[in-house]
Amino acid sequence: MKLEIVTPDKKLFEGEAKSLIVPGSEGSLGILNNHAPMIASLKKGTVKITDASSKIHSFDIKGGVIEVLKNNVIVLAE
Repeated sequence: MKLEIVTPDKKLFEGEAKSLIVPGSEGSLGILNNHAPMIASLKKGTVKITDASSKIHSFDIKGGVIEVLKNNVIVLAE
């Protein structure tokens, strides 16, 4: 899936990802390829990404929103 993580200041990540774990406001959300369409709010926590080469990336966020649609994921984070 194509993943983009954007903050007001910069783009934290852009590329292909195998999996994504985000701190949803109602609990942790795991996103894999072909996930159902979704929009959800995020709370303070850590975003964990496993990229196409199985390397793990982590980013701390203060909150935000995630949109999942047709293997495109956009995280608008603070």
